[in-house]
Amino acid sequence: MDLFDKIAKHMGPIGQHQKWSHGYFSFPKLEGEIAPHMKFRGKEHLVWSLNNYLGLANHPEVREADAKGAEEFGMAYPMGARMMSGNSNHHEALEKELAEFTGFDDAFLLNYGYQGMVSIIDTLVDRNDVIVYDAESHACIIDGVRLHMGKRFVYQHNDIDSCRKQLERATKLVEQTGGAILLITEGVFGMSGAQGKLKELVDLKKDFKFRLLIDDAHGFGTMGPTGAGTHEAQDVIEGVDVYFGTFAKSMAGIGAFVASKEEVVNFLRYNMRSQTFAKALPMPMVVGLRKRLELLRTKPELREKLWQIATALQTGLRERGFDLGVTNTMVTPVFLKGELHEATAITMDLRENYSIFCSIVVYPVIPKGLMELRIIPTAAHTLEDVQRTLDAFSEVQEKLQKGYYKEAKAMPA
Repeated sequence: MDLFDKIAKHMGPIGQHQKWSHGYFSFPKLEGEIAPHMKFRGKEHLVWSLNNYLGLANHPEVREADAKGAEEFGMAYPMGARMMSGNSNHHEALEKELAEFTGFDDAFLLNYGYQGMVSIIDTLVDRNDVIVYDAESHACIIDGVRLHMGKRFVYQHNDIDSCRKQLERATKLVEQTGGAILLITEGVFGMSGAQGKLKELVDLKKDFKFRLLIDDAHGFGTMGPTGAGTHEAQDVIEGVDVYFGTFAKSMAGIGAFVASKEEVVNFLRYNMRSQTFAKALPMPMVVGLRKRLELLRTKPELREKLWQIATALQTGLRERGFDLGVTNTMVTPVFLKGELHEATAITMDLRENYSIFCSIVVYPVIPKGLMELRIIPTAAHTLEDVQRTLDAFSEVQEKLQKGYYKEAKAMPA
C-alpha cells in the first residue's frame, strides 16, 4: 500500500471529521486581546477555553516586560542550544527562582511542556527500569512511556490499591533486572479536574522503593497556599522526587521546567536530547517569564480571584443539577449524556445563540455516550460572566432533556 493512500483512508479518530469540523469545532480562531471576551467568527463571545488561569496574558506589567525583552534582545537571542551557545544569566536566574519557589534544589528550563515531559521520561529510565503510571495520564506522559524500552505497568486512575499491585509486579521485575522503578502521576488531571493522590502515593514509599515524578502543568501557580503546586497543597514537597511544571497555564507563556535534587537536574541538563539539540527559549520569553513568576509570588489576590470564580461557577452548576464529576480543583468539566451529533449541536447552540465559547470533549477522549463541556475559569472572569453562563447552561440542559438536540442542526452555516 502507498503511504499516502493509507493516510487518506485512516485520518484518525478526530481527523476523520476535519472536513466539516475544521475552523469551528477544531482549529477555531479566537481574535482580539486575550481576555474572557473575544471575537469568534466576527462576533463577541464569552470565552471559557483559555488556560490563562491567573489572567497574566495581558497583565500590563507582563506586556511591558515582554516588550522590553524583545526591544533589548530581539527574538533570536540567544542563538543556539543552551549547552553550546544559548545560555544566559536570565535563563539561569529563572531556573534558580523556580527551584526556590517550588521547594527543590535546582530546576532546568524546557522549550515546550509536551516535548519536555516526553524527554524527561526517556532520559530518566533505561531498559532495565520499570515505569508505573496512572491510566488517565496526559498524552505527553503516554508518549514518554511509549519510548521506554523496558517494562511499564499502568494502574487504575487514582486507585491506590491498583497502584500497589503494579508496584508489587514492578518490584519483582527489577529484582531480576537490577533496575529501578519510576512512578508517574499528575498533580491536577486536566480533563477531570481531580487531584492526583500524591499523599497516598508518597506513603507507598514505606513499602516500596521507587521515585515519584509528577506532571503539575495545571497545579503549578494555582494550587497550594503560595501557588507552588499540588505537592504544596497536599504537603508532600519532600516526597516528590521530580517535579514538572509548564508556563502555558498559570504563567500564560511558552515552555516548561523540571525540578529535583541538584544531581538529578544536572543529569537531565546534560542528557535530555530534546534540549541538547534544540535552540534555547528566546530571551523575550525568559524575561517575561521572570516577571510572571514575580507576580505569581507577590500577588496572591490573582489566585484568590481565580478560586472565587471557580467556586461560584462550580457551586452554581451543581445547584442546577449538573454532573461535574470528581473535580476538586479549578478545572470544571460538565458531563452530559449524549452522542456526537448532540454534542456538536449543543456547542453550536452555545456559540451561535448564547455567544458562549467553551471546548467540547467527546469519544475517544471520554467514553462513548458522554460529552464534556470543559470550562476553564480564570482570574480575569467576573461573577457576571459566571451568572450568564449558569443561565445559559440551565436552558441548554432543559433543551437536551426534551430531545431538542437530537434533531437540531449540528453544523454552522
